[in-house]
Amino acid sequence: MVKKKCEVEETIKCPECGCTTLERDTVRGEMVCPQCGIVVEEGLIDQGPEWRAFDSEQQDKRARTGAPTTYTIHDKGLSTIIGWKNKDSYGKSIPTRNRAQLYRLRKWQRRIRISNAAERNTAFALNELDRMSSAMGLPRKIRECAAMLYRHAVEKNLIRGRSIEGVAAAVLYAACRQCDVPRTLDEIATAARVERKEIGRTYRFISRELGLKLMPTTPSDYITRFASELKLSPAVQEETKRILKLAADKELTSGRGPTGVAAAAVYIAAINKNERRTQREVADVAGVTEVTIRNRYKELAEKLGLPIEI
Repeated sequence: MVKKKCEVEETIKCPECGCTTLERDTVRGEMVCPQCGIVVEEGLIDQGPEWRAFDSEQQDKRARTGAPTTYTIHDKGLSTIIGWKNKDSYGKSIPTRNRAQLYRLRKWQRRIRISNAAERNTAFALNELDRMSSAMGLPRKIRECAAMLYRHAVEKNLIRGRSIEGVAAAVLYAACRQCDVPRTLDEIATAARVERKEIGRTYRFISRELGLKLMPTTPSDYITRFASELKLSPAVQEETKRILKLAADKELTSGRGPTGVAAAAVYIAAINKNERRTQREVADVAGVTEVTIRNRYKELAEKLGLPIEI
């Protein structure tokens, strides 16, 4: 069947000059006569070879695309990488006499990936962002957002005179707030090994220069993470949301740290739903002191009239 199909295609002639050697334009999907330039056929579909794979080896050989672009790599993942295996594109082993040349190619390829100081700076910062994100268990979208913010800061020359670690920690903090996955400055400082004051100062500078419009974090933003780390049920989360809504209506959350209020609400809700957690456990998860939780839950219980047994 395939042979007949090819024979039929070869016998197609140009209706103007009768030329039989027609050229197929794969970009436009047309069949064109090379002599008179007339388009004989259009809208052709490139059937291509058989791409179906039955195992991982066939899938690797027949893959037509590479990895997607990403902002977390300094060259966005578009550079060529010479693999460590001494095999060619056909899977055959490279002769021993050519391996010294391959080693030199690998060495120079690694060197030319980073061509100047700006790329070296960006590569180091993106590696630092990836390390901090992994240590804090942050999702992929936050890493991409932080990498994009860092690139914007480099383009506006905001890095000069500041440490790479401090700027990377600041953009990671901003990315967490942009993606509604807030982390406290203390958590960022612990993962970044940079002082909290430096991160806050750099964050304020970058947010002002880049024009970032970030709303203040609220206690409700921390409910899911606190409940998950304390292994509390969804019922406790719903009760916490109800308590925080009542507190917000009576303006009990304004002027107070959101993590402390959220931790106190989670503590009260856990007791009301018979899933009691100690103040020490809640304080360790929230990153606040037991005294803060004690003061906040007493205030909430008193002002909201919550029936609670401590």
